[in-house]
Amino acid sequence: MEKDFDAIVVGGGLAGLAAAYTIADAGLEVLLLERGDYSGAKNVTGGRLYLNPVREMFPDLWEKAPLERFIAHEELSIMDKERSITVRYDGAELVQAPYQSYSILRGKFDRWFAKQAEKKGVAIVNKNRVDDLIIENGKVEGVRAGGEDLTAHVVVACDGVLSLLAEKAGLRKPGVPQDHAVGFKEIIELDRTTIEDRFNLEGDEGAARLFMGEVTRGKFGGGFLYTNKESVSLGIVVGIKDLMEEPMVQAPDLLDAFKLRPEIARLIKGGETSEYSAHVIPEGGYNSLSKLYGSGILLAGDAAGFSMNIGVTVRGMEYALASGYYAAQAVIKAKEADNFESETLAVYEKLLNESFVMTDFKNFKDAPRVMENPRFFQHYPQLAGNVMKDLYEVPAGSKARIYPTVKKYLTFGEMWAMFKDFRGVKKI
Repeated sequence: MEKDFDAIVVGGGLAGLAAAYTIADAGLEVLLLERGDYSGAKNVTGGRLYLNPVREMFPDLWEKAPLERFIAHEELSIMDKERSITVRYDGAELVQAPYQSYSILRGKFDRWFAKQAEKKGVAIVNKNRVDDLIIENGKVEGVRAGGEDLTAHVVVACDGVLSLLAEKAGLRKPGVPQDHAVGFKEIIELDRTTIEDRFNLEGDEGAARLFMGEVTRGKFGGGFLYTNKESVSLGIVVGIKDLMEEPMVQAPDLLDAFKLRPEIARLIKGGETSEYSAHVIPEGGYNSLSKLYGSGILLAGDAAGFSMNIGVTVRGMEYALASGYYAAQAVIKAKEADNFESETLAVYEKLLNESFVMTDFKNFKDAPRVMENPRFFQHYPQLAGNVMKDLYEVPAGSKARIYPTVKKYLTFGEMWAMFKDFRGVKKI
């Protein structure tokens, strides 16, 4: 049957833009529908993109892309109620081009990426919400948007973590709290010189810092800070299941308290908040991924569950770009075969399985359950803070030797508990 388009992409985030850009580059007709005022208007992220995994997929983009600072300094802060420990890693490989990762402002980057997609021939319609799928005889034939029926050989659903299209297509069930987190973020404007002085940066160098412990009141989650050229991205991610459990906390209150911590307050002093956003994040890992394809439909990005938190890194944007790219490859192959049924579109999953995407998700499939351990967010930050307090304290009298100072915290019971905790860590 004649269709209005070869493909309709729903959602103008990184996954949707990557899919549309790649499909159009192959000469196919693509429509991208975005419910925001523009691509990036509703797209929220912590603010860091790892380029190495996706560099070769989009080789023409990176030289002119509006990236912020390359991450030259990796930092981790463990927070107790009244103290914190910060570790900073500086590696020669981090300051050698091509740089591994960059801070990024999605409002700016996505809008630019959309323009590059339009140059390839993608028809983009903003301020347009998709209300339903058109399904005939078990096959997706298009979408219903703005009172119009739009048909296509394939629909690529990139409509976010709470994807209604994935549910309507029968590819997944409604999400459960333990597989999701909620993130709150502010963009705080500071002049370039102030940022470079406070974070000990030179030129376009940037710093990325993750926080754990008291930042989420000991609940599963953490904080993040990324330096941009003339702002910092500051935020908190906390598990929805943990938010529902006692003691109850209001997630926005966590961010307000985080900003008042002396360690943070001095870094953002004099800054002005220019953007505030909140977003649900998929964090269930490999075991909670959706079915990725059906007859006439593919899922990519957050809609498929492609986001991962393993503590030392929090990743999602490169998975979004890569899944969009591989979804596009599946559409192109289906067009060549003139067959858009499930068995043909299954090549999408094959391509993902052969890529870093599924390899990562399989390698870290146990991470979500390991990271659920409350001792990592409550006990260990307090323990580390107490040890460091005693090590650095110089009393009025004599100072205890270092070994007994540390040993008093490492009782047999403590060591046994640590052994059991870190036996789980071996899985990741």
